[in-house]
Amino acid sequence: MSCEDLVCARCAHPVIEGRCALCRANRERMHNQGFGGLSPAVVVFVLLLLLFFALAARHLVGA
Repeated sequence: MSCEDLVCARCAHPVIEGRCALCRANRERMHNQGFGGLSPAVVVFVLLLLLFFALAARHLVGA
């Protein structure tokens, strides 16, 4: 679910527009979800980087 689909109970406008303080707070809360405040794309990138280094270390030890 994204904030584009939500309607604010206070002002009755889409949350994505952020017209009232409640809209803005909920929009920020929904956009800041992730692992330790990081976006899912950054988490995936870090995991792939760790996998690459693990495979490189394994290759060097095996050679």
